[in-house]
Amino acid sequence: MHRILLATLLTLFLAAPALAKVSIGQPAPDFTLTDSNGKTRSLSQFKGKVVVLEWNNPQCPFVGKHYGGGNMQKQQGDATAAGVIWLTINSSATGKQGDITGAEANAYVAKVGAKQTAYLLDPSGEAGRMYGARTTPHMYVIDKAGVLRFMGGIDSIASTDQDDLAKATQYIPQVLAELAAGKAVSVTTSEPYGCSVKYGS
Repeated sequence: MHRILLATLLTLFLAAPALAKVSIGQPAPDFTLTDSNGKTRSLSQFKGKVVVLEWNNPQCPFVGKHYGGGNMQKQQGDATAAGVIWLTINSSATGKQGDITGAEANAYVAKVGAKQTAYLLDPSGEAGRMYGARTTPHMYVIDKAGVLRFMGGIDSIASTDQDDLAKATQYIPQVLAELAAGKAVSVTTSEPYGCSVKYGS
């Protein structure tokens, strides 16, 4: 009985994508991805800048809540206007929900009026697994020294209802304001919510 249970658990473990464990207060791991315009982008090239990472799946209704209500675009626009680098990352595997080409990503960005610095494609899931990204959206904030200062859900109300946007605590603007003021980040983690990242096997 125990052997069967162990074999079952091992099978489930091996079938699940291996997600790394990143830690608040530790250096954010570097990655190199191609953006929607075919340009190579590395996290390390933005050293000295605050960086926001946003995991995205255009077909996810939770993502649709934040783009449909204009919340994500406002946060992107406010952040980039203040000199923050905002990288949207798509880790959907080829053929899975949310998988898009560079041209399709550009069309999506234009359609929703997104204002990120770059839209990065991660079909291998390497960057997503490196950060342990579990949901879309899943958010991370890295300070000017390259240290991870926040990871988790974008806000405090886990729903697909746009009416909840105004009532929720929006963590990213809060974190960015605290970093800009030289203050300690008051909320460093929150529970991520949304669609599971569609990693390949």
